[in-house]
Order: sequence, then structure tokens, then C-alpha cells
Amino acid sequence: MSVASSSTSGPTSQIYISQRLKLHYLDWGNRGKPPLVLVHGGRDHARSWDWVAQELRDDWHVVAMDHRGHGDSDWVSDGNYNSNDMVYDLAQLVHQLGVGPVTIVSHSMGGNVALRYAGMFPDMVTKIVAIEGLGPSPEWQAKQRSTPYPERMAEWIEKKRKAAGRSPRKYETIEAAFARMIEENSYLTEEQARHLTIHGVNRNEDGTYTWKFDPHLNVWGVEDIADEFLQQVWGAITAPTLLLYGADSWASNPEKDGRIAHFNNAKVIEFEKAGHWLHHDQFDRFMATLAEFL
Repeated sequence: MSVASSSTSGPTSQIYISQRLKLHYLDWGNRGKPPLVLVHGGRDHARSWDWVAQELRDDWHVVAMDHRGHGDSDWVSDGNYNSNDMVYDLAQLVHQLGVGPVTIVSHSMGGNVALRYAGMFPDMVTKIVAIEGLGPSPEWQAKQRSTPYPERMAEWIEKKRKAAGRSPRKYETIEAAFARMIEENSYLTEEQARHLTIHGVNRNEDGTYTWKFDPHLNVWGVEDIADEFLQQVWGAITAPTLLLYGADSWASNPEKDGRIAHFNNAKVIEFEKAGHWLHHDQFDRFMATLAEFL
């Protein structure tokens, strides 16, 4: 993994307001350069893009956001998160930055959000990269929908009730949190895992550590927007689109499951020996692919 010069300063932390929430983002400077927005995935945080931002900051005005309920952004009061509220947050960030059109690089849940933004505001996006960002596969959705909707909603209510009564998991030491990070992401190097852990936890008054993300993010709604509406959004994207997938990931490749047909200007690249976080797993190849596309 290449590393940016240690002489460069880090990003500044900034706050903006979206739907009455205080949301956080990192600004890596260079205003006046082409704007590039980094959008992280579920239960992740803006500092997960640090290696990418350091490589791009000389040529771009790089901004990395913390989604609601993640990183140093506010949690929602009712613990209910949906993708379209996060699209609003992204739209509000770009609006308040006063820049655009923007280039977007996104991952997983953040890719789902960013692709919707690109379809809703096609004139505001120059190019977009989404790492495994199309959401549940058609096969997974069919399996879920084989259970009647009333049963699924009843199960959701039970899960939400349990989540409301559950305290966030505490780790006695940051080393214990680090071990959990390695357990969840076996491809990570020790350097990567430590960085993600240090920036991904808060220290509690009793000296323990907890993850910054809202535990309610483990319980998503039963249904999102209708399939046909999501497909319309994908079809409205005019910016060149790069969809990246890890060969060892659980995510479904859209060239193989048919979803690529809903895009007008998209290319899919699959990375061997990479999982869901392919931008960590194959950093050098990812950056080379990104440089060529951008």
C-alpha cells in the first residue's frame, strides 16, 4: 500500500445541518480543485477513506461524509434509518458546499445512496464509482419476499424492540475492539484495522470503548422503495458509472444477476482476491482503476 507524505496536514472536521441533524464531514482542502465526495458504507465512517483521500488530495477537493448514525454525525432519535433520508443528507452536503457538479466514490450502503443521488440529480454528478452499492440481489429479495409481508413486519417490530433494550457492546480495551475489527474483516492489514478501530470508537466515562455507529443500524426496514422506482433512478443516471465487485464478497455482481440492464452508461469490474471492502483489500489495484476511470 502506498502512503502519502507525512508532511501533509490531515483533514479539517466540519459540521452541517440536514433535517435537523448535525452531520459531520472531513474536508481535505484544495478548494478550487474539482470536487470529489467520498461516501462510506454501513457501520463505517469517513476515516475509512483516509488512504484514498491522501492519494487524491493533490488533484481534487476531497470531502468525506459521515452518514447519519455513523462516525461523528448525530444518531436519529427514533433509530429508524432509510436510504432516501441519506440521499437528502448527501444532496444537502453538496448544496451547502456550494460546489458541483461533483465526482463521487462510494461503498456499499453509501453506494446505494450515491447512485440514487446521481439519478435524481444527474446534472450534479460528473462521474460515479460505487463499490458493491446496488443493495440486495434479486435472489436475496425473492427469498425474503417468500415470507408474507405481515410476518416480516411483525418480526421487524420484535427486532426493533430488542434493539431498544440492548446496550451498545463495550470493549474493555481498544485492543479488544481491534481484535473484533480483524475478526470481521479478515483481509485487512494490521495497520488498516488499527486505523479503522481508532477512528471508529468512542471512549466511555468508565474507560471502556464502544463503536460510534448507532446499534439500531443493525435493524433495517422490511421494504425500501419499490423495485421499479429504484430501477428508474438507476436508468436516470447520465454520468459515466463504474461498479466494482470483489470476487470473494457476498454481494451479487450485477452483470451476472441482470441488474446492469437498468444502467445506460455503466461498466462492471470484478476484483480477484477481494471481499466486500475491496478498496482496502486490493488498495493499489483499486487506486489504479480509479485513476484510469477518473
